[in-house]
Amino acid sequence: MVFTRSDANPVAPPPYNVVLHCNNITMPLPLPPVPRQPLHHRNISMRGYKRDDGLFDIEGHLHDSKEIDFNLATGVRYAGDSIHSMWLRITINATLTIVDAEASTDAMPYPGQCNRITPEYKKLIGLSIRPGFTNQVRNLLGGIHGCTHITELVSTLATTAFQTIAGQGLQPSTSKPFQLDRCHALRTDGPSVAQYYPQWYRGEKHDGPVSLTPDNP
Repeated sequence: MVFTRSDANPVAPPPYNVVLHCNNITMPLPLPPVPRQPLHHRNISMRGYKRDDGLFDIEGHLHDSKEIDFNLATGVRYAGDSIHSMWLRITINATLTIVDAEASTDAMPYPGQCNRITPEYKKLIGLSIRPGFTNQVRNLLGGIHGCTHITELVSTLATTAFQTIAGQGLQPSTSKPFQLDRCHALRTDGPSVAQYYPQWYRGEKHDGPVSLTPDNP
């Protein structure tokens, strides 16, 4: 794996932020301070779809591979071989209630065993993506009741569901936008909400426009 600068200009040493390219993927991180050897690659991808029947499909895929040959109890996985390849799809309605769920395991460290648990993910049907969802999933599919990696996908699918339905006109204009108070930038006593969602601002009142500066992020 080769790291290269995005231009040919002389560069400053770390910790200055620069744009790196890693296998043609932009990587805006400081340069590693010492040489290093790649060992493991995990890729998680998420896609959201609007169905013709008005429902939404949210699909996730987790894939693990090694950059080196790796000895498992079930045999060697050579560099680049799939160690884990797990899929999960949830189908949700406009209220973020899961109406269907499907899981699949294409590659696994223990063939014939890991994939036996995938039907259990039907237990997601009927759950709603709202406060308490993660705990419900943990109780149903955590530990020996599920696959560690498929269960990991569930929480990321949940946040992807919010991104998928955003802009679809499903939330009444009189309701608090779902993204508020879910991160630092969109806390309802912060300057971003004061500027862009003033009707939901709950912080100190200001005269005139709010400045979004490092001291007032």
